[in-house]
Amino acid sequence: MIWHVRTKALTIEQPLIMGIVNVTPDSFSDGGQFQGVKEAVDHGLRLVAEGADLVDVGGESTRPGAVDVSVEEELSRVVPVVEALSARGVIVSVDTSKPAVAVAAMEAGAEIVNDVTGFRNPEMQRVVVERKPGVVVMHMAGSPRTMQDNPHYHDVVAEIGEYLTGQAALLEHAGLDANRICVDPGIGFGKTTEHNLALLANTSVLAGLGYPLMVGASRKRFIGSVVDAESVEDRDRATAVLSGLVTFLGASVVRVHNVVYSRQAMVLSAAIVART
Repeated sequence: MIWHVRTKALTIEQPLIMGIVNVTPDSFSDGGQFQGVKEAVDHGLRLVAEGADLVDVGGESTRPGAVDVSVEEELSRVVPVVEALSARGVIVSVDTSKPAVAVAAMEAGAEIVNDVTGFRNPEMQRVVVERKPGVVVMHMAGSPRTMQDNPHYHDVVAEIGEYLTGQAALLEHAGLDANRICVDPGIGFGKTTEHNLALLANTSVLAGLGYPLMVGASRKRFIGSVVDAESVEDRDRATAVLSGLVTFLGASVVRVHNVVYSRQAMVLSAAIVART
């Protein structure tokens, strides 16, 4: 499988690791640690040195209850980091739902637009069709402020699968090539622990939708509830186990905070699978 991004073609012979760089003061996992441009760039380069294939830069927290950030503020956080990492040869994804931020990030070198709202905004659709980056279409129920207010599904796997293929088809109909689209079920975005576990158990079903599948479960609260880990850093080992499992089941990309642990788990999983 090949995922075409803005200026490159990523061959997914082995699952890819997307390292996370949050340039925010209020992220649930590492808020405030990498707010400065130098700190964020250094962190991104460190993730690549540890084995990340690409880096996702975000300037607005999407944790439950998060407040909106202005376009100007998000631009000031994200663009210098994207520009510096891209100049060093890093494949950069920008995590944004704002068209102006997506455009500025691509002009600064971003190859991928990762939109947690699944490109519901027609202007975001227009932007990516015009500029042709790689895209990540994610499912989120509602908005970060409301997504955990009693989420309900009749069949969470079927409904989210239908949403992802529907949004991907919308982009294709507008003029974006199918080979530029990656889908993400949005673990933790408007789902209960049971919903998240059901989606992960059906990774192979979601991986069969016809697009590369990204799983972004790193350090999520449901992991803490399952393994009894209150600290977000204490969830990294369980996240690594999850990375090994979902890539065995067909996921093409994992989005993680701790690259070292997930890479080790994925290498071990692949080595075992190669001998079956």
